[in-house]
Amino acid sequence: MGAEGLVVDHVVMGVAHLDSAAEELARRHGITALAGGTHPLWGTANRIVPLGSSYLELVTVADAEVAARSAFGSWVRDMADGRCGWGFAVRTRDMAATAARLGLDPVPGTRTRPDGVVLTWQLAGVPADDDARTLPFVIAWGGGTPFPGDAEASHDCGEVALDHLEIEADAGRLARWLDGARLPLTVSPGRAGVTAVVLRTGVGDVALTP
Repeated sequence: MGAEGLVVDHVVMGVAHLDSAAEELARRHGITALAGGTHPLWGTANRIVPLGSSYLELVTVADAEVAARSAFGSWVRDMADGRCGWGFAVRTRDMAATAARLGLDPVPGTRTRPDGVVLTWQLAGVPADDDARTLPFVIAWGGGTPFPGDAEASHDCGEVALDHLEIEADAGRLARWLDGARLPLTVSPGRAGVTAVVLRTGVGDVALTP
């Protein structure tokens, strides 16, 4: 796994309508998306599908003006509009080492859950242009912050876990970015980013696509 301990943290699934996307997940697949919160600095809001060691983040633009000034908000807008595929984040045990290796500057983030609990983290490498959107960004959660993947959720389809991600990217560039970390990825040539999220459920595998 390497000294940085890189693992898939979560998948960013930009959607046009947050509640409608959650309702469709429940109706079609029996998967529950929990209430999340807002990212005031990015102009976005989310809902969460806990998967244990990882999670799915349904995210939408909540404030168009703020989102337009934010790399993350602009990326979410483009996902929701169908201009690019989904994205994903990798979690690191050592943000300083990972950021230094990749030449990135970490920035803080925060979100308040509906129950008032504040989540904090550091991010690095949120893509600012199309060329970088096939690469994952990096996250390190703040001390004492509850990991969203551990939240309790009752799914009609039974237990849900991540099987793998299907990605269109430059395989060599992605491998160098991940520094040899072995992640559950199936990589094909292209520039679309995440093209499918394959989940294991109590009633069989489910493939979610943008």
